[in-house]
Order: sequence, then structure tokens, then C-alpha cells
Amino acid sequence: MKKFLIATTALLGLAGHGLAQVSLTGAGATFPFPVLSKYFDEYLKVTNNQVRVNYQSIGSGGGQRQFIEQTVHFGASDNPFNDQQMAEIRRNTGSPALNIPFVLGAVVPTYNLPGVTQRLNFTGEVLADIFLGNIKTWNDPAIARLNEGVRLPPLPITVVHRSDGSGTTYVWTDYLTKVSPEWAQKVGRGNSVNWLAPNKVGGRGNEGVAGVVRNTPGAIGYNEVTYAVQNRILFGAVQNRAGGGGGGGGGGLPAIAAAANVVLPGDARVSLTNTQAPDGYPIASFSYLLVYEQLDKNKAFKSEAEARAFVQLLKWIVTEGQKYNEPLTYGRLTETAQARALALISRITYQGKPIGREIVGR
Repeated sequence: MKKFLIATTALLGLAGHGLAQVSLTGAGATFPFPVLSKYFDEYLKVTNNQVRVNYQSIGSGGGQRQFIEQTVHFGASDNPFNDQQMAEIRRNTGSPALNIPFVLGAVVPTYNLPGVTQRLNFTGEVLADIFLGNIKTWNDPAIARLNEGVRLPPLPITVVHRSDGSGTTYVWTDYLTKVSPEWAQKVGRGNSVNWLAPNKVGGRGNEGVAGVVRNTPGAIGYNEVTYAVQNRILFGAVQNRAGGGGGGGGGGLPAIAAAANVVLPGDARVSLTNTQAPDGYPIASFSYLLVYEQLDKNKAFKSEAEARAFVQLLKWIVTEGQKYNEPLTYGRLTETAQARALALISRITYQGKPIGREIVGR
């Protein structure tokens, strides 16, 4: 029988040691917004109200744009910059961009199906056919075959998608591109794509998609799992590349962590979807903080004090801050990912001063 995997539910010597009072701004992904909010609330306490962070949850596309326009100290995105973007940023600013992983999350199919309380099973191929508009009703034989014994109503399917540039959309479409040749040919992957399902509705942010799904009988959408849990929306189990079998994989945080058990390049830019790990959840992703390696090339930074406070915050997020991930249904960084993140932070400079190496200690 096929098994389906589901994604379920220190003080670093900063305060009192000359840390300047600063306000930092960031913008981007809604995918990690719940955990980022927790980080920044806790860090304000850790620093005795010295370091405040204002984060605008506007979607990965907006975060990338504001980062490039240098209106924020940092961006956040669920997909790292691609090679072309990396080259353009370096050419236009003189500084490389760093994509620093800080959290692991999962994107799940969320749905509203009156009369059905069981968790539904999906494959990638079926999800692609739903979002392509090939499967139009909930009692379609393709869905029924995966959910024996479930009374599926003949309700029309409403596809709910992100209306803004979204890293969650990128992760979702990256997965569908890998599992469905038709999806790859007709739609592909991206922060924004041309949705083909005829019966579709857009929602802004993970919050917007969750709200539309919750209020629309027959709807199916995609959300970072924390939003599904917080909004008490049903979400489906997804068969992985290995058929879900072997190893007693189960679901939840171990399955998200298993998806990250990959060879991680030095710059940490990687796709985790459609994992080969037998116990891994197939639609998982890192979320990244977007940072200029030379902070003085980012016009948002006005002083060395700001730069140092920011680098100390980055170090705290990928070390002490990780304890806040799992209570919010996010995975902690693996040891390898944490090492990559610290190595990237150590490269940060300000006006030629190696502040990253000084703060990280490597």
C-alpha cells in the first residue's frame, strides 16, 4: 500500500556590550513570516530593546525587488536568486548577493471540501492536473483512486493561487514542473506563472490564499504548512518520489528535515522539491535571507553600527533563534545548512572591515 507523507504540525553577549540602538527593515516572503515575527520579538528582548526589526510580509518577489532597489536592509525569499540575478546584482552594485538559509518549511495542498473530514491523499501528477484544469470536480476518478472509502462530492474544484510574486508559488511550481511534463511544457516554474485552470481565484500572500480556501467550498490552494495549521484548514498528504514507502517515514518535521538531507553547495542555493529521500516530504524548501556581501553597497545602511547590529542579528537567527522554528511547524537548519549559513555571514564586510568574520568568529 502506498504511503503518503504530510507536513504537520541565548543570549550571545549582545545586551550591555555596546550594541547600538538601531532599527532595521526587511521585506519579502510570507512563507516564513510567522517565525520571522517570533525571531524579531525575541531578539528585541535579547538586546534589551536595542535592535528593532520592521519586516514587511509582501511576498518573495516584492522582497527581491526591494532588496535590489536598496530600500531595505535585507530581503527574504523562498527561492534564492538565480544565476542571472546574481550576476546583475554584482554588476550593478559591485557587491555579490548572499542567499543565507535560515529555516525549513513545507508547502501543502490546502482544501475546503464540505462533508469530508479525512485527510486526502494526492500525487504530484494529480495536483498538476488539478491546477492545469484537467481535473475539474472532486469526485474525479483520479482523486477517488487515491482515496478509497472517502465519499467525494461532485463539487466543482476552485483553484486558489497567489496573486502576488511569491516564493511559495515558486516552490509549488518547481515541484509540479519536476513531476508533470505537461506542467513543465505549459506553465513551468516561477514566482508568478500563467495559471491555466478555468475556475481560479487569486489571493495575496499565504494569508490571502488561506482565507480564500477557508471561505470557498470546493477550493484547493497551496500554503506553507504553518498557515494551514493556524487557520485550521484541512491539508493533504502527498506521495513522494519514492512512493512514500520504506523507512517508516511518517510526516511532519522529520519528513521536512529529511528533504533537506542533500549535498548543499557552498552558496547554499538549492531546490529541495521532489526529494529522493524515502522519508522526505516532497514539497519542502529552505527560506533565505537576502544580504549584500559588502553592506556599504546597500544604500539602506547608514553606519557601521547598523551593519554590526545586523550581522549580530543574522548570527543569532541561524544559531540561538533556531529553537523557535519547530514550535511553529518549521524545521531547524541541518548542521550542514547552519555551517553554510555561518560561512556566508562571515563573508560580510562594511567599508572593507571584515565584520562578518569578527562576529561569527571564523
